[in-house]
Amino acid sequence: MKRTFLTIAAVLAATPALAHLNPDEHGSFMAGLSHPVFGLDHILAMVAVGLWAASLGGRATWLLPTAFVGSMVVGFFAAVAGMPLPFVEPMILVSVFALGLAVAFALRLPVEAAAGIVGVFGLFHGHAHGGELGTAGAIAFGAGFAVSTAILHAFGVTIAVLAGRAITGPKIVRGLGLATALGGVWVAVGG
Repeated sequence: MKRTFLTIAAVLAATPALAHLNPDEHGSFMAGLSHPVFGLDHILAMVAVGLWAASLGGRATWLLPTAFVGSMVVGFFAAVAGMPLPFVEPMILVSVFALGLAVAFALRLPVEAAAGIVGVFGLFHGHAHGGELGTAGAIAFGAGFAVSTAILHAFGVTIAVLAGRAITGPKIVRGLGLATALGGVWVAVGG
């Protein structure tokens, strides 16, 4: 148990500069694939999209993740093209908090409105990824982080679906949403 805790603590404490794969050594696709999983703010937001999508059910299950990934790609290429986007990092933190609260309070919005919200947040996440491109090739890096993001969304959907099979499933999912929102606060204050 102690070893597991220390491993989790080490992963959470890793700074992005030390954690991301070097595209010169690992290739641009692998660097992009690994990129989102080394930022707690990105993990929390992307899993929360999946949790919220599954909680809304129906078309939302695939539409919210699709909206996030699609707008994230747009934001990425906007950054690569040198188009500025104000408040990128603050909006990423807002996304973690807001998506966590949407799950925690089981926010029921029309699917299009929910997809619009996650799409806006995806734009900022993508812009941040584009700003961190470094020496990686844009297309391969972008494809890698899009795949990684989709996997994190699928993980969130899977958690919500599996939790839904338990008697306390909705409470579990809402608790995970609250934990996400608190994780956003923790990241914001320098956790």
